Amino acid sequence: MEGAEPQVLEGIMHMTLEGDYRERGKGREQTPALQKPIEAFIPESWILEEIKQERKPLLHLIVIGHVDAGKSTLMGHILHLLGRVSQKEMHKNERESKQKGKGSFAYAWVLDEGSEERARGVTMTVAVAHFETPKLRVVLLDAPGHRDFVPNMISGAAQADAAVLVVDASLGAFEAGLDGEGQSGGQTREHAQLVRSLGVEQLIVAVNKMDAVNYSQKRYDFIKGSLHSFLRQCGFKEAAISWIPVCAMEGENLIAPPSAPALKSWYSGPTLMESVDSFEQPLRNTLKPFRLIVAELVKTRSLGQAAVSGKLESGALRIGSKVLVMPIGEIATVKAIEQDGHPLTVALAGDSVDVGLTGVEPAVLISGGVLCHPDYPVPVVTKLEIRVLILGITVPILRGGQVVLHAHHARESAKVAELVALLDSKSGAVVRKKPRCLTANQSALIEIIPERSMCLEVYSQFKALGRIALRDGGKTLAVGIITRIISCQ
Repeated sequence: MEGAEPQVLEGIMHMTLEGDYRERGKGREQTPALQKPIEAFIPESWILEEIKQERKPLLHLIVIGHVDAGKSTLMGHILHLLGRVSQKEMHKNERESKQKGKGSFAYAWVLDEGSEERARGVTMTVAVAHFETPKLRVVLLDAPGHRDFVPNMISGAAQADAAVLVVDASLGAFEAGLDGEGQSGGQTREHAQLVRSLGVEQLIVAVNKMDAVNYSQKRYDFIKGSLHSFLRQCGFKEAAISWIPVCAMEGENLIAPPSAPALKSWYSGPTLMESVDSFEQPLRNTLKPFRLIVAELVKTRSLGQAAVSGKLESGALRIGSKVLVMPIGEIATVKAIEQDGHPLTVALAGDSVDVGLTGVEPAVLISGGVLCHPDYPVPVVTKLEIRVLILGITVPILRGGQVVLHAHHARESAKVAELVALLDSKSGAVVRKKPRCLTANQSALIEIIPERSMCLEVYSQFKALGRIALRDGGKTLAVGIITRIISCQ
């Protein structure tokens, strides 16, 4: 992913629905009408009362970066220092990791709990943990760094409000994360591009393993200089990027100021946790119709057999609420709500919760499905139009080509049905209609047909349901937004 691609990627943050290409939709299929327009929604009085209540802001924080950058060790050590992991549990991790010849993985095992993850020494799924700072309640999402598990990372990033990008300061390791090893780019590069395209605007760059370079300010400045322009070209604003030197294994500059003399001699900025505490809470769509994207299915004694976990993207939910389960289209009743194992009576936009349901069979619940307001159903899409930015691909995208369409927690095999137009990446104006193919760094309008219908929205209506990524062969080909729903189930 080299060359002009980062400048192209920046354009995704400034996409509009105006421009010459809108003209070509005249006389063709239009976006199917919902039962009621979103603008007609009037929140119930109890929602307005809940909004008035004082609540500590909730932030979803994803930790990303190249494999072996030390993401799980970093967050595992922080959770231990914050008292979220008992000394007994840490001793157990230390003992078991040493027995398996992986003594340095003790902190990582706080989050990497699966037997296969521990055997392979890599994170495979998105681990979830909770902690608090003075100003924020934080839902921590520890994403896998290995290129084989990028789809899981995309699912986690779809929930995130902010990100910590962990880079390895070790000689050669940082370069491999950024530029790859004989590939078109490492996961440092791909993760940064993906989280920005999926809506994350606030970023901390944690320069980890500083002990490996003797806490060298020269090495830190080199890494900062190498990454800075790339992150700006991805669309991150200058004021929204923080740079923090750390050593996850030694606990340097995590929650307490540095103690290593070599780091203290030149760094006097905030700790990693102080920087997290300075994140701003994004605006929440509490006054829009209810939408909860299903991240995974859960089963507990308190929630029952028909239960889901996910983030409220809009609206509010309370015990007794009627919800429409999509894509199946069945009505269910909310019997219980939990957050981090604690019961709730109400959940608002931005909350990640587990929801127990009655009135539906567990078999109709799927990851990537949506619970929504019965009068304002999410479209179940069979054909869509998207505006994409092509990344550093080497094989052109052709009409009829097969891709994997990623959107929030859903992913489906799909066909590129039509290359509608090549677009100017800044203005959105049509450069050429019906191009023969799409190549690296181009912006285009295309039509996609997923093999199975998906719960999606036009980006201008619900951003979280309107962002997409196209992948194939273990690589991200393009990122974009949904501009039109052509047909629904």
